[in-house]
Amino acid sequence: MYAVVRDGGHQFRAVPGEKVDVELRAAKPGEQVVFDQVLLVGGDQIKVGTPVVAGAKVVAVVEGESLSDKSRGIRKRDNNSSQTRFGHRQKYTTVTIKEIVAG
Repeated sequence: MYAVVRDGGHQFRAVPGEKVDVELRAAKPGEQVVFDQVLLVGGDQIKVGTPVVAGAKVVAVVEGESLSDKSRGIRKRDNNSSQTRFGHRQKYTTVTIKEIVAG
C-alpha cells in the first residue's frame, strides 16, 4: 500500500517503513506526525481524492533533522566587472512512515 501526500506545497509518495524528508517542523525525534492531506491511496484498489481522500491519513515518526545538498549561484553585475557567489542549504525533517489509514 502507498499514498501520495501533500505537505507544505510539496507532494511525496509514502510507503510504510520508508524514510522521507519533509519541510522542517518543530517536532522532536520520536514524536508522531500525522499527514491528513492525502491525495491518493494505492494498493489493491486506488482511491483518488477530490482534492483529498476523506478520512485518509498517514502516520509517521520523526527521526531527526537533515540538510539538503548545497545549491550555489553567482550574481553578476551589469558590467560583468564583479560577481558575488552565494549558497543555501535547506533544512528538512526526516520521518519514517509508520502506517497508512485508507479512511
